[in-house]
Amino acid sequence: MTLVWLPDDEWSAFLDAPSNVDVEVWVPGRPIPASVGSVDFYVPEYMGSEESLSVMSQMTGLRVVQTLTAGTDDLLPYLPENATLCNAAGVHDASTAELAVGLAIAALRGFAPFIRAQTQGTWLHSRRDALADRRVMVIGAGSVGKAVIDRLSPFEVDVIAVARNARNSDHGVDVHGVDEINDLLPSADVVILTVPLTEQTMHLVDAEFLKRMRDDALLVNVARGQVVDTDALLAELRSGRMRAALDVTDPEPLPTDHPLWQAPNVLITPHVGGDTSAFLPRAWRLLQAQIDRFARGDRLVNVVHEPSR
Repeated sequence: MTLVWLPDDEWSAFLDAPSNVDVEVWVPGRPIPASVGSVDFYVPEYMGSEESLSVMSQMTGLRVVQTLTAGTDDLLPYLPENATLCNAAGVHDASTAELAVGLAIAALRGFAPFIRAQTQGTWLHSRRDALADRRVMVIGAGSVGKAVIDRLSPFEVDVIAVARNARNSDHGVDVHGVDEINDLLPSADVVILTVPLTEQTMHLVDAEFLKRMRDDALLVNVARGQVVDTDALLAELRSGRMRAALDVTDPEPLPTDHPLWQAPNVLITPHVGGDTSAFLPRAWRLLQAQIDRFARGDRLVNVVHEPSR
């Protein structure tokens, strides 16, 4: 029999487990069951604690880890060497893309000062920037980046995309290589980050990157906080030269006394890009399909790491 560990009773309730699969639920904070060494397929809790990751060191028979997140950078240090890692690509695309476009609109149209004025009963009529007629650069042309591009298309914007390598038109948009970023940045009014966190993207947005952005440009980050050098961004925000809308930060969660909270021209949401009503149905479908594949011995999808053979 194959043993699958799920992170919540809710997850096990939906699953129609194949006949050769046993399902157990383990929630961090509870005692670790004696079956930990027999786990074949593990689903850590969504955006889970260190405990939900460190337990993998006791899973001596672990063969597959299926995350509920698209990013896996926090999990990689805990992954046993013989385990295959699959992410949740596709599960969060719609929700994260919605937030990316929503943050861009909210920042450009001044939602934050309007909300503050509402609490004071102040009619703050002012002319604000539209998203229409702007040039938007989407850095990261994976599934989330493509979903962002799809949702930008009705807004009458000029979209340019950047990926690791240049390629022909994708979703009607030319995809430039990352080596072209420096030349493209001065023409972008809005820059949206959707890249995974890797050694190559760590502090991709550094002081030099920000200096190349045009005055009053907007940076939207729905990727990972460490893609942006926080100190460099703070310097630009304090100068009043640019704007930012951030769903992710470095550090995260952002401490109460962190200066980014009080920086001018910044809008912050608490890493909620994928956590919407659309999350669970999509995640359930992915888990059911993956466990079915695993039970049949079929090739898994969304594989981001495989043990060396």
